[in-house]
Amino acid sequence: MSSQAAVQRPKRGRWTAAEKEVIPWVLLFLSPWIVGLIVFTIIPMGWSLWLSFTNYDPLTQRGDFIGIENYLDMVSDKRVATSLFNTIYFTVLYVPLSTIFGLLLALILNKVGGWTAGFFRTAFYLPNLTPAVAVGTLFLMILNGQSGLLNQALGAVGISGPSWLNDPAWVKNGIVIMMLWSIGGTVIIYFAALRNVPGEMYEAARIDGAGAWKQFLNITVPMISGALFFTIVINTIASLQLFSEIYTMFYGAQQGQGSTGDAALFYVIYLFRNAFEFFEMGYASALAWVLFVVILIITLIQVRLSSRFVYYEGE
Repeated sequence: MSSQAAVQRPKRGRWTAAEKEVIPWVLLFLSPWIVGLIVFTIIPMGWSLWLSFTNYDPLTQRGDFIGIENYLDMVSDKRVATSLFNTIYFTVLYVPLSTIFGLLLALILNKVGGWTAGFFRTAFYLPNLTPAVAVGTLFLMILNGQSGLLNQALGAVGISGPSWLNDPAWVKNGIVIMMLWSIGGTVIIYFAALRNVPGEMYEAARIDGAGAWKQFLNITVPMISGALFFTIVINTIASLQLFSEIYTMFYGAQQGQGSTGDAALFYVIYLFRNAFEFFEMGYASALAWVLFVVILIITLIQVRLSSRFVYYEGE
């Protein structure tokens, strides 16, 4: 056989005796996760899927199989379309803005360095530790059209701020502003990615005459594209499931959204109200599974497109 013959990898056969010996230990250490997955994820998902084909009433704990009637009712339910539009509107605004502002703040932190960067990393992340109910209550005061802090700040520079909580045209924009307050997690991820970009690449680019903008486009963005992709996917999923802050502001103690109509009716809020206010558990389960499919499709599209734009070191 020629010395230049291609080396073939040995074919993977059955498990060796040593591997078989560790299998019980692997299963033992994985058992808490496996039990949790089955009890708290797989069984509830299966039960929810079954309920989506029934008219189950949680008060009487009875329900009849009605096939796809719940799904057909969603087509003619105008509030489903409204809530889905509000959720997508918010997602389309929030995800790009959170990416842009998060990256801008991370770039500033990366330039500052030292103890100052550590202080501001902590300051930026603190809003993420604030309970969602507290955030909703806080922004009821900040976004108040009459005496809110935001409108007072706008008034100081001669701008008359809108009624963020009562004007249907501004409600969703106010919610975007509220959620941008807690982009600290995104900032920290971008900052960590920026710290891993080799400085030699910037030095070589400067020697070749590349300006700051070209360095950003051709070095920074490709090198942190993995972090960008991760946060975009996570923020998209979180945006489509937004609930706590909105419910606190518009549906909690106020018991309704007042003059805003359905401007603050997000998809998960409508799902929650059907399940626990109207007690239409079957219809709520159908809503949940439609949301699951929508998120799955969007995520698969993002993953498919990532192969064109995301760079991983070593590829």
